[in-house]
Amino acid sequence: MTTRRDHRQTHVRPRPPSTGRSAPAKVRPRTPGPTRLSSHRPIQRNDGLPIIAKIVLAAAVVALGLGVLYIGVGGLGKVAGGLGSTLGGFVSNVTSTPSPRASNLIPADPPSIEQPVEPYTSEATADLAVTVPTAVAGNDAYRIRVFLTLPDQKPTAIEDVAIADGPKTIIPVELTKGINDFTVTIFGPGGESEPSVSVRYVFDAAPPKLTVTSPKNNAVVNGKAVTIKGKTQARTTLLARNDANGSTIAATAAADGTFSLSLALSSGVNKITITGTDPAGNVASTTINVRRGTGKLTVRLNASIYRIKRSRLPEPVTLTATATDPDGKALAGADVTFTLSMPGIPTVSIDTRTNASGKATFRTTVPKGADIGQGSATVLVTSDSLGSTQDFTVITIYK
Repeated sequence: MTTRRDHRQTHVRPRPPSTGRSAPAKVRPRTPGPTRLSSHRPIQRNDGLPIIAKIVLAAAVVALGLGVLYIGVGGLGKVAGGLGSTLGGFVSNVTSTPSPRASNLIPADPPSIEQPVEPYTSEATADLAVTVPTAVAGNDAYRIRVFLTLPDQKPTAIEDVAIADGPKTIIPVELTKGINDFTVTIFGPGGESEPSVSVRYVFDAAPPKLTVTSPKNNAVVNGKAVTIKGKTQARTTLLARNDANGSTIAATAAADGTFSLSLALSSGVNKITITGTDPAGNVASTTINVRRGTGKLTVRLNASIYRIKRSRLPEPVTLTATATDPDGKALAGADVTFTLSMPGIPTVSIDTRTNASGKATFRTTVPKGADIGQGSATVLVTSDSLGSTQDFTVITIYK
């Protein structure tokens, strides 16, 4: 670079003489031209460390000062431990993920419904006793949802109920005829729980059908007791009462509905009432009459005529025997022997058998020559399995 004679740099303006020269004029900044849109943006300056770093730095300085203070009295370990705990807790609080609030959680355990002692009922309503997890008991944010499942159908929500403050929530529900299966869930801000174990109610308002198969009404029974057999609804409780002697007997129908009752009899006719109460509490009854028999084979002999005038001889006579077994039923196929003995004439007899009605007949004639007086007609009935019995009657010849 060239210099002047006075050895100054060329770019240096020579200072004007200090005397006789005016002061330099101050030049104001020019106004921006029309092509310049706006002034430059303010320059952003760094304000310093972030707030978290400042807090950490301050805590470190305080901890360091406390350490220096207590180092002479053996407190360095305590200070270091407190400092680590303070910084660790601070960092954990800053960096940890927030835990969800308890009110937004889905209950881990589903609710439960108390099982009924007897599912069958004749009432049109039932009470569900629902127990919920303790975490949501009495919480207004949660409710109980009740579902009903009918045969061959899917579960259907029927109502939502607030949770009671106590240990159980009692929910009345209406029943439909037949099988009703109920389940419940808990729902709230966090969603809906798993359903409970189902509870079944069977609505049955009809009385049970009660049929006595043995003995038949007005039957004759030989023995001190009668065995009553029949059929009704399964698990029906039965009670039989004999009005003739006040004796009673109770039983329960089997799984197939059959039943058997043994009841003491009195002589003569016994009126027996059988009452059945089904599991739902419905009641039905029926009545039969039973006559106690003699318990042995019997025969009765009848004659077509019992008094004969001697002047009218000869006179036809018909003897009829009716045989019954120990149960009072007609005895068919039994051996029968008729004998007729009249005064003054030889005795006559005949062997025959009873027909399907238990009857046998002997037709004969009392001839002339019979004397005045009493004669007799006799019948003997014999059965291989039941033994024998006989009967007789008197036939009189008068003047």
